[in-house]
Amino acid sequence: MKNNETTTKYIFVTGGVVSGLGKGIIAASLGRILKERGLRTTLQKFDPYINVDPGTMSPFQHGEVFVTDDGAETDLDLGHYERFIDESLSQANNVTTGRIYQDVIKKERKGDYLGSTVQVIPHVTDEIKHRLKHLAPDYDVIITEIGGTVGDIESLPFLEAIRQFRQDEGRENVIFIHLTLVPYLTAVGELKTKPTQHSVRELMTIGIQPDVLVARSEHPLNESLREKIALFTNVPPQAVIEARDVSTIYQVPLELRDQNLDDVVLQRLGLTRGPAELLEWESMVKRIIQPNLGQVKIAIVGKYTELVDAYKSIHQALIHGGISNDVGVKMSWISAEDYENGSSLEGLKDYDALLIPGGFGERGVPGMLMAVEWARENKLPFFGICLGLQVAIIEYSRNICKLANADSMEFSDDTDQPVICLMDSQRNVTRKGGTMRLGSYPAILAKDSKVASIYCNSEIKERHRHRYEVNNDFRTYLEEAGLSMSGTSPNGELVEMIELKDHPWFVACQFHPELKSRPTRPHPLFASFIEAALKSSNRSKSE
Repeated sequence: MKNNETTTKYIFVTGGVVSGLGKGIIAASLGRILKERGLRTTLQKFDPYINVDPGTMSPFQHGEVFVTDDGAETDLDLGHYERFIDESLSQANNVTTGRIYQDVIKKERKGDYLGSTVQVIPHVTDEIKHRLKHLAPDYDVIITEIGGTVGDIESLPFLEAIRQFRQDEGRENVIFIHLTLVPYLTAVGELKTKPTQHSVRELMTIGIQPDVLVARSEHPLNESLREKIALFTNVPPQAVIEARDVSTIYQVPLELRDQNLDDVVLQRLGLTRGPAELLEWESMVKRIIQPNLGQVKIAIVGKYTELVDAYKSIHQALIHGGISNDVGVKMSWISAEDYENGSSLEGLKDYDALLIPGGFGERGVPGMLMAVEWARENKLPFFGICLGLQVAIIEYSRNICKLANADSMEFSDDTDQPVICLMDSQRNVTRKGGTMRLGSYPAILAKDSKVASIYCNSEIKERHRHRYEVNNDFRTYLEEAGLSMSGTSPNGELVEMIELKDHPWFVACQFHPELKSRPTRPHPLFASFIEAALKSSNRSKSE
């Protein structure tokens, strides 16, 4: 039998009052601190929506889809988890109501319930609890974020499951952390605790007493406010943690550690470990807040720029590239349709580099083509990702190769021999969810290429999420015209990377390198891209 030190411990993070308070960042930050204290720690996200995964959801509703090595399409919070604890996660780390119900119904159809009437309690809650323990053998601590807000009807099965879970596993092995809002009312000049009180009361009606409260606020909580919150919520004053806005999300672990959140958690779980060593993390945060080499300006021309969360990993990977070059990164999110509607491309002269990210569908592609052409002709560093590579191929085919059908991209079946076409594996796909080329695949880089020197390797593995590929019928024409296919799949059938030799920095890839970038280990392509932007900035200043 395991003793208390060797039994897997579980931390549940819930949210109240309003959505968007940052449960994912709090969970990821705590995970980083506990990992630095020597605990094998992982994180899970349990989402209350009925979609099986976010793969078919609009980026405007859900933000980006984060793809893991094993090809799971997951919530963007898994990106935060990976970046903070610096470990790759999997399908097991993201569970939705849809997946739970799907599995329950499969079991019912097989007769696994032996004729029982299938109900939310116990069958759905038992399935949730099974998922909670799935990763237990490999970890000391599992932090699980429950999506949604307390009071949402969709979250009730998850909250009931974790209430039962504490009873099953023992109170000494489970801790509840509740994130709430303490708003500041300008009219009266006061912070108000009533929303927090109501949120905790709502949680307690479900049968869950939080052990720790994390209070989001624009202003500091004084001691009397902490004591008031503690009094009305049955939480010790030292377990009322302040979470104010900070310059960068990577500052949050330092703020939580300074308030001894990890000590409170470990004491409650009966664990003893040495202090967290966050010197490297502190150094990294300092380089974000106070870079020594100024700032570069990056234009991101995309389809979903009205919601930056749609490109969350790209946003963070650019920051990571800045860290490695000791430079700040200022990003401007530009809708590709602006160029179609008359915005001057000359505005790109104000930037040090251009990035075109991924996306689906033909909307915005004409504007992206215009931006790529301007960057190519004016020697502006250019980075294309997924759709960005495909757009770069079309632009080169049209303006340099003068190929027939060079304007074409196979958005419909009636396009004859387009430059960018559906992958063979996608031609007979009749449903959308989980059917693309997903997950980690190897690629081979040309030994004399720029990208091989960037990676310091000729063999790489990167994460993919796409349906389209470069039409191999056109590759010879493109290469003869000067566009290098510098990366391919091992069998040579798929184009993975392209580059221009006579350009300061013109690189595009079919995969999504942003998904593997970490603040302590910036992705090589983003580090090199920001380095090129810095050189571009310095050239502009000298001129």
